[in-house]
Amino acid sequence: MNAAAEGAVAQYFTSIRSALAGLGIFLEDRNSPLYKNSVVGEVIMPYLARLKASFACWENRVGFMDQFRISRAESGFPVFQNVLELENDRQSVEKRLSAIPAADALRAEMADFILRQRAFPAELQARMAERIYLEQIGKGEIFSPFILPETIRVAVNPKTMRPYYIVCWGAFDGTNTLPMVYMATVEDSTEEIVEMLVTSDGKLNSEVDIPLPVGGLLNPKLASRFDDFAKNNSSYSLTPITIATNLDKDFPELHPKQLRRFILGPFYSAGITENNDKVNAILSKVRKPESAWLLTWTVQEVFSKAERPAKHGFWSSTPAQEEFHIDTENLEATRMGVSAYEKHALVPHDAYQTLYAAGEAQSIFGDYKVHVISGNQVISEV
Repeated sequence: MNAAAEGAVAQYFTSIRSALAGLGIFLEDRNSPLYKNSVVGEVIMPYLARLKASFACWENRVGFMDQFRISRAESGFPVFQNVLELENDRQSVEKRLSAIPAADALRAEMADFILRQRAFPAELQARMAERIYLEQIGKGEIFSPFILPETIRVAVNPKTMRPYYIVCWGAFDGTNTLPMVYMATVEDSTEEIVEMLVTSDGKLNSEVDIPLPVGGLLNPKLASRFDDFAKNNSSYSLTPITIATNLDKDFPELHPKQLRRFILGPFYSAGITENNDKVNAILSKVRKPESAWLLTWTVQEVFSKAERPAKHGFWSSTPAQEEFHIDTENLEATRMGVSAYEKHALVPHDAYQTLYAAGEAQSIFGDYKVHVISGNQVISEV
C-alpha cells in the first residue's frame, strides 16, 4: 500500500470514527428527537456499538491486509465483502490466534529484530496487527450481515387483551452497502401465550419472569420461523409496508402494529467518497480533515390504522388482517411505502460553517433535520 493510499485509509477511519461517535452523542442526548419521541435511539445504541467494533476491526485489519474497499460512489460504507470476511474471521478466531505468538513474545521479537537488523520488522508488525485484529473480534459483537431478532419489551394492549412485543434486529444490505436496524411492535393472539401473560384485568402477569432482552421472538413456538422471516425480509429493496404485509400474512397469530426501519447512510468524507460532487467540493475546504464529513440517516415507519377481524365460515376462514396507512399525499412517503419518515443529517460545526458560508446549506440539506455537533454537544434543527 503506497503512502497516498495509506493516508486516504487513515483519513477515512478518522472521519467515520468521529461520525459514529457523534451519532452516539446525539442518540444519548435527552433533548434529541429520537430520544424524546420514541424508543428508536435506545434500540439503535447496541447496533451502533456493533458497528463501531466492526470499524475498529477493519482498521486493525489493514495493518496486515492490503485491500480495503468502500462504496465511494454510493453509501460511503465498506463494501459487503468486508462484512462477510469479518464474519468469517469471527468464526475462526480461536484457531487463528493459537497459531500466532503472544503479544509480549512478538514485541520482544520485534525489538530484537530492530537491534540486530537495524531495520523495521514489517513482517512481525503485520503478525502483531493480525493478533490485535483477532483479539478485537473476540472482545465483542460486530455488525454481521444479519443480526438475529431479540425481544426488548413486553406489555399488554388493554383494548385487545393481547400481549405485544417490541422486537428488533439488524441487517447490512449487501447491494446498497447500508447498515439497517428494524423495530417491530407485534401483538400476539396465540391462546396459550395470552393465557400465560395477560391477567383478567388486562395487565401483564407479574408472576411470569421475563429477563429482557430475550433472544428471538418471545413466543417460543414462532421464534425460529420469525428468525427466518426477518432474515428473508430485511433487504433495503423491500419497502416497510411490504415487510409488514408479509409478516401479517405469514403469521396469523401475530399482528404487526408498527414497523420502523433505521437506515444509516450515506456517509460523505472529503477526498474519499464520490457520492455527491457538491458536498465533497465544499467539505474539501474544511480546515480540519477530522471535521470534513457528513453523516445522514433515515427513519421510516409504517403503522396499522385498523385491524379487520377474522372471519370464520363453514367452507373457509379468513384470519385477521391489518390495514396499514400510507401517506398518499406525500409522494416520497408513497415511493418509500411508509406512513411517515424522517431524514436526518449530522455534521461537525466546522463543516456546517463552511457549507453555510458557501450558501449551499439549504440546497444540500433540503428536507433533512440538521444536527450540528461541536465537542460533546449537539444542536438540532439549526
